[in-house]
Amino acid sequence: MTSIAWGLFFTIYLTLLVIDLGVFSRESSVLTITQALKRTLIWIAVALAFGVFVYYLYENPLPGAVSALSGSEAAVQYLTGYILEWSLSVDNIFVIAIIFTYMNIPMQYQYRVLFWGIVGAVVLRGVMIMAGAALINTFDWSFYLFGAILIYSAARMLKQDDDFDPSKSVLIKLARRVYPITDQLEGNRFFTRLNGRSASTPLFVTLLFVDLADVVFAVDSIPAVFAVTQDPFIVFTSNAFAILGLRSLYFAVAGLMALFKYLKISLVFVLGFIGVKMMMQHHLAVSNLLSLTVILTFLLIGVLASIRANKREAALRQ
Repeated sequence: MTSIAWGLFFTIYLTLLVIDLGVFSRESSVLTITQALKRTLIWIAVALAFGVFVYYLYENPLPGAVSALSGSEAAVQYLTGYILEWSLSVDNIFVIAIIFTYMNIPMQYQYRVLFWGIVGAVVLRGVMIMAGAALINTFDWSFYLFGAILIYSAARMLKQDDDFDPSKSVLIKLARRVYPITDQLEGNRFFTRLNGRSASTPLFVTLLFVDLADVVFAVDSIPAVFAVTQDPFIVFTSNAFAILGLRSLYFAVAGLMALFKYLKISLVFVLGFIGVKMMMQHHLAVSNLLSLTVILTFLLIGVLASIRANKREAALRQ
């Protein structure tokens, strides 16, 4: 994809971040589940609108652009990558909730941490995507490596019981050696003064935790998108728009996470399917439309199974 296309994307994305910061985050506040769901739907609509832009961008290539993808193929790959990243970010939300609880971050400050966490995540994922694209273009065996990572991640997710413990991380110890950290929050500020010296607050350490958690989850999710497409533009934009709505999604899912107990099982099957598909890349062709259908089916089964289980439990309590 040409530099013009990348320039258009970053212009659109940065504009959305400015709007988000200036409109949605003008004041620290606690989002209700209803507000969070409404904002989540807004970001989903924005992401889908960009999918239309992707279609026209590949259907009517800019001067100098070379791509084997048609507009419809690019749009399906973008949509599949977006849904895959969006669904996998749900599991990330459980870890973020644990981080906020451990660090004792009030709800009204969590939105600010998530905003800047998204900015950091976009940069870090960009580096990882470039490295992954270079690896795939250089070594054919990297498909087997990425596929194995996804299958291992699925197995790990299956037996994992939200055992993330920030207190065992060396991040705080390393941060204290590099930069002073206050013991108390200073409102929504990341930095303050301590004994006449500049110091970071626990809110900034929380931001580091959130970005570290995103990097860990990106090790799973980025290879998954490379199983869908090897086009760096589609990989990066689908990732970027998926995490753009992560903040609103966090407040929505954090309030509803108990209602979808089987969603994690669905994610296990999604990762397993994508991992097998990636390892069979050179032996069995699986269309992106079929992949999209399988992913949506797994997620729908998890949601419906959770709703049915909740109704059964409610009936037993009566």
